[in-house]
Amino acid sequence: MKDVWNLVRTLIWLSFFAALYQELRKPDAERTWHGKVAGVVPYDFRVPTIERLRAAYWDPESDVIFTERVFGVGWAVNLPVAARKLAALAEQYASASRSLRGRSSSRESE
Repeated sequence: MKDVWNLVRTLIWLSFFAALYQELRKPDAERTWHGKVAGVVPYDFRVPTIERLRAAYWDPESDVIFTERVFGVGWAVNLPVAARKLAALAEQYASASRSLRGRSSSRESE
């Protein structure tokens, strides 16, 4: 498990430095300080705003769980959507469990 954590940490640092390199390669006038590393991993080094924080971490109308991070490299978790999807999974598990228990108790009584 320690090896996996070390790999993840290394990938995060590589993404961070790649994002910096990507921005610093641009002329001063073209630097936006946000974008995607290799077209995949989002980064944003601008000062966070309340609107961007809310859009990333609290957008209950969206169906997207992973949004672009407000500051740094990687993704943020849209909390209401994640909670809603976890609740649906828990309900599905509970329903399947009840169904299986009902079948096994009816077989035992026969």
